[in-house]
Amino acid sequence: MAEANPQQPVPVRTWTGPSAPERLGILHSTRSVAIVGMSDKPARASYFVSTYLLSSSPYTVYFVNPILAAKGKEVLGQKVYASLEDLPEAPDVVDVFRRDEDLPDVAREAVAVGAKTLWLQLGSWNEEAARIAEEAGLSVVMDRCIKIEHARFHGGLHLSGFNTGVISSKRQRRA
Repeated sequence: MAEANPQQPVPVRTWTGPSAPERLGILHSTRSVAIVGMSDKPARASYFVSTYLLSSSPYTVYFVNPILAAKGKEVLGQKVYASLEDLPEAPDVVDVFRRDEDLPDVAREAVAVGAKTLWLQLGSWNEEAARIAEEAGLSVVMDRCIKIEHARFHGGLHLSGFNTGVISSKRQRRA
């Protein structure tokens, strides 16, 4: 068994996120989602999540990436914006695909534009960003994928990731 590196302590998680019913409430009240850190590479999580949201959710989806915006690129047929401030409306959810050190600044930007929820994707956990957002009245979700949560609550999650149209805790028998 590998030993933990004593020079890099494991950060203690003290923040507690919203319950499943609270996350469902966030998703039900959401009308628009801004994907911060959107990539034009199909293998990236932001691209996969955006594809799902565009095809399987009622949300208006905005893409934010200053590098792609500066190049005038479109992704999935949509404009890419340089910042949350450039969006035509304040997004309900700011879904973040950025490095840990960038998260507090993204939280501040989400607060500044009037977002309602800061959503940090799987693997993203930053209590400073959560504190910034919550102190300004935003809901915060960390270390969860909005695509997985949406699919889970709306009957679209299956072992292979496809919607079978059947909501059951039992596997269906083949005829």
